[in-house]
Amino acid sequence: MKNTNSRLAYSCESGRNCPKCKKPITGCACRKSAAPPASGDGVVRVGRETKGRKGKGMTLITGVPLPTNELKKLAKELKQKCGTGGTLKDGVIEIQGDHRDALVEMLKARGWTVKRSGG
Repeated sequence: MKNTNSRLAYSCESGRNCPKCKKPITGCACRKSAAPPASGDGVVRVGRETKGRKGKGMTLITGVPLPTNELKKLAKELKQKCGTGGTLKDGVIEIQGDHRDALVEMLKARGWTVKRSGG
């Protein structure tokens, strides 16, 4: 007979699940089949933003025509060359600090059309 007084408080039976397909992260199909981001107008834009960061500057790189897994590798390489931290969010590479000049030169060396956006 099943104990009806018992309530399950925590279970690690399946681990973390993907919010889209509800499968375990290790077997998630939607992350592996993610399509590359739209290429837009073909211009990589490098700008600086402080909004929502308590006045701290962040360099944003948008419009890079690479699939997500290669974008992660590029973000890691750029962070290492700048000697700072950062992240990749929704196809936008965020580098801590103002490194626009250095990043524009690095991206131009890869053969992309690069513009500084903002002031």
